[in-house]
Amino acid sequence: MSAFFVMSLLFGLIFGQTASLCAPSEYTIHVEKRECAYCLAINTTICAGFCMTRDSNGKKLLLRSSLSQNVCTYKEMLYRTALIPGCPHHTLPYYSYPVAVSCKCGKCNTDYSDCVRERVRTNYCTKPQKLCTL
Repeated sequence: MSAFFVMSLLFGLIFGQTASLCAPSEYTIHVEKRECAYCLAINTTICAGFCMTRDSNGKKLLLRSSLSQNVCTYKEMLYRTALIPGCPHHTLPYYSYPVAVSCKCGKCNTDYSDCVRERVRTNYCTKPQKLCTL
């Protein structure tokens, strides 16, 4: 192997990790229950950003499991619980949501992430809105 090839390979590996822009980002979730009088706007953080991926030219020669691409996902997270105001006594007025503490580029874990891009859903309230401040 030539020195140029080795240096190019090392540069690509180092630059590939530093060029990933995956970090916690501010996000507002709107939560409402049919039985409750209000919609709750919750400010939280989610993992969002760009992760470097490489598309192999030899897809037909590789196992399907080796073709997964990296996504911006949770490295560390915690859950918080908010109280939805205006709920009757027979309804559970609590909503738990994730808060991203740190993020990483890695394989998508379906235990806590939606790994499939679905059609765009609107994120808004249909009832009077209350802001959750913690």
